[in-house]
Amino acid sequence: MFFEIPQNLILMTAGAFLLGWLLSSVTRSIGSKFKARKRDPRDDRIRSLEAELRVAQTDTDSLKETSILLKIDIEEAQEGLEKRDNVISHQQERMENMSGDLKDSVLKTRELRGELSERATENIKSEVKLREVETELEVAQASTDMIATGVLDYSLAPEAEEGENDDNLLDESDMSEAAT
Repeated sequence: MFFEIPQNLILMTAGAFLLGWLLSSVTRSIGSKFKARKRDPRDDRIRSLEAELRVAQTDTDSLKETSILLKIDIEEAQEGLEKRDNVISHQQERMENMSGDLKDSVLKTRELRGELSERATENIKSEVKLREVETELEVAQASTDMIATGVLDYSLAPEAEEGENDDNLLDESDMSEAAT
């Protein structure tokens, strides 16, 4: 090749390489046993804390999502409550208006009943007066009819004698026939 390297040098290099490899493998096996026996507890604590941190971050992320969903639910519930409050206040206003109208109607009804009872009383009184007037008219007409028929003659009645009275006067049955 380009350079001629003495054979001794190549063998020494190969030997040194082989010796290094043997020493490193022995050191590694001895060192790993030594390191396994003398493990630092702080490393274990760090690893456990890192694992807990990852779990906590996962929980935090899921809780953030849950809190966002809960906020949305709370907003929807508040909107629903506002709507219900509006409906309730509207219904209360309607109830107040209706109760006021009902009170007015009851007052008007009482006034009308009072007027009707007064009118009924007046009507009854007028009917009674009308009957009295009709009765008086009937009596007056009956007496007029009796005077016209001669059954009732005031001029003859006091002067007539008692015996003649019975003959001249009609009996009661004749008077009732004459009145009708």
